[in-house]
Amino acid sequence: MGFEKNIYEYALSQMGRTIKNDTIADELFEKYTVNRGLRDVNGKGVLTGLTNISEITSFAEKDGKRIPIDGQLWYRGYSVERLVAMFGDDRFGYEALTYLLLFGELPDEDQRKAFLRILSEARNLPTNFVRDVIMKAPTRDIMNSMTRSILTLASYDQHAQQTDLGNVIRQSIMLIATFPMLAIYGYHAYNHYENLGSMYIHRPDPGMSTAENILMMLRPDRKFTATEARVLQAALILHMEHGGGNNSTFTTRVVTSSGSDTYATIAAAMSSLKGPRHGGANIKVMEMMQNIRENVRDWKDDEEIAAYLTRMIKGSVFDHKGLIYGMGHAVYSLSDPRERVFRSFVERLSVEKGRGVDLDLYKKIEEIAPKVIARERRIYKGVSPNVDFYSGFVYDMLDFPVELYTPLFAIARITGWSAHRLEEIVGMGKILRPAYMSVMKRLES
Repeated sequence: MGFEKNIYEYALSQMGRTIKNDTIADELFEKYTVNRGLRDVNGKGVLTGLTNISEITSFAEKDGKRIPIDGQLWYRGYSVERLVAMFGDDRFGYEALTYLLLFGELPDEDQRKAFLRILSEARNLPTNFVRDVIMKAPTRDIMNSMTRSILTLASYDQHAQQTDLGNVIRQSIMLIATFPMLAIYGYHAYNHYENLGSMYIHRPDPGMSTAENILMMLRPDRKFTATEARVLQAALILHMEHGGGNNSTFTTRVVTSSGSDTYATIAAAMSSLKGPRHGGANIKVMEMMQNIRENVRDWKDDEEIAAYLTRMIKGSVFDHKGLIYGMGHAVYSLSDPRERVFRSFVERLSVEKGRGVDLDLYKKIEEIAPKVIARERRIYKGVSPNVDFYSGFVYDMLDFPVELYTPLFAIARITGWSAHRLEEIVGMGKILRPAYMSVMKRLES
């Protein structure tokens, strides 16, 4: 439209002023000891709070020095390796761990049955919500579609603005239960109206788990295998929580601390997660792997793979960003525990899907890339694959469209966000308001 073009041309004309007046010299951050990204020069996060929900460790203190160790992730005092061993092949393992994160304890049999019943009852959207909200403005950006739906759900909740603990627990359970529907239905609306695909809306099955319902609702024939459901559940478990310091969880706590309602808080977390620096890493891995397949002739030749990865790290191939995606993590050093656990599930699914050749290439990259990065970037603290290195491959084997990759992350992480919102309400009671030092030059006295 003409007015949009005029506004854009005006915006372009003002860019120079914005850059001139909003640029802050790098040396000022050093001078005033301001940690960009709330991380110090060694990559350690600035302490901003306390939590009982989870713990991440990647270094040990020895003789006053930080020594890199294999990463560890704990949910409510249990290592994620143990939890996956206990619940990975349990049909309702994700639900049991949702109870753990929300309420701080593993459920006994009666508590488990009651929670599953409540979750099943909560998988219910308001009358005509799919037609009037989700299908009304279909978009390829399913994260935006979900965020719009979350905010609209507040209009159907008579107690939307109440922030007492019982009401927030109720709202959290309802959102956890309906997130898969918001994502899958949002995709089907987009696929029908924008891609001219067939329209089908399957209602969730009360006897199925979250992972099973996701697969059933996505597929025209509603069919899936037990292996597919278990692998998807493992992905959900490994993505459901990751400490209070990740961007979207911190956003949850900041907005909660202001006294805002549950719908606005979770919508803010969604807006954080959709950023490509946070929730979109597995999509970049998939794009990178396809680029490698197209440009490396012999997938078994270590030297050819290493040579291409070297060109990638130098920024001369792929997206020219100088990155090998899926390698390294802001917190972990020697290894990401989620990737270690997930690998066996990936292998199991690749056998069922006949994707062994692709898996072999992933394993080659996993072995060779850290050596290339260490050599070219002189990083010796340890560089290892993170969970996103394999998650996109798994979603591809499960026939998920790329548009649902980040929404699947959100479906898992809503549990962690909810747990941190509850903890913030119970224990903090003070608005989060960090300080910024002004380096503005005063133009008048």
